[in-house]
Amino acid sequence: MESPKRAATRAASVERIKATARAQLACGGAAALSLREVAREMDQTSSALYRYFANRDELLTALIVDAYNDLGVCTETAERKIDRGDLRSRWRAACRAIRQWAHAHPHEYALIFGTPIPGYEAPAFTVAAATRATGVIARILNDDCAQTTRKTNERDDDEAARALEMSGVQVLMPDVPASVALRGLFAWTQIFGFLSFELFGHLEGSIRRGDDAFEKLIEQTSHQVGLGVEQ
Repeated sequence: MESPKRAATRAASVERIKATARAQLACGGAAALSLREVAREMDQTSSALYRYFANRDELLTALIVDAYNDLGVCTETAERKIDRGDLRSRWRAACRAIRQWAHAHPHEYALIFGTPIPGYEAPAFTVAAATRATGVIARILNDDCAQTTRKTNERDDDEAARALEMSGVQVLMPDVPASVALRGLFAWTQIFGFLSFELFGHLEGSIRRGDDAFEKLIEQTSHQVGLGVEQ
């Protein structure tokens, strides 16, 4: 069994490797990341790093999980401070936290929401971290359906159910009608679509004040999903 001192030393080494790798992400992006370059930057041999990460993909996975968890914690913390009955304020807090994290960590955002990395396939266990921020939005929609009267159209629900992967949706939103879940998914993609366009420079020349535009988007999407409105 590994001693506490040895475990702490190993953990510190892992964190140093990941910090160096994050710096590489900022310089060349995820596709250019390599253990050899990380080792060179740390003034170590490549073989020394293989004691901690078997290959580049294992290191990428660690960075991806860290990014998703960091985003999740940020979103959860901000949303948790809001009164449970104030659904729209919870939505606003979650969306604002996501944007704040994205602006503070643009390279990590690009890692998890940018261009897929050639030759890399994320392991199944990354899903738990990847759905943390999504889970916050899902809980808001679940609570909304529990607190308000939702009268959905059967035909709309059937059409939405055909469009959705219901087995996955129902894990996060078991009490949400399919048509409402689909509207929530549309709203979710609008939030991240705006952030991706904003961070990758695609709003230049069209949006003057990103803060104001994002606030409008938050309100639009909260209306879109009908938060707090009896239906």
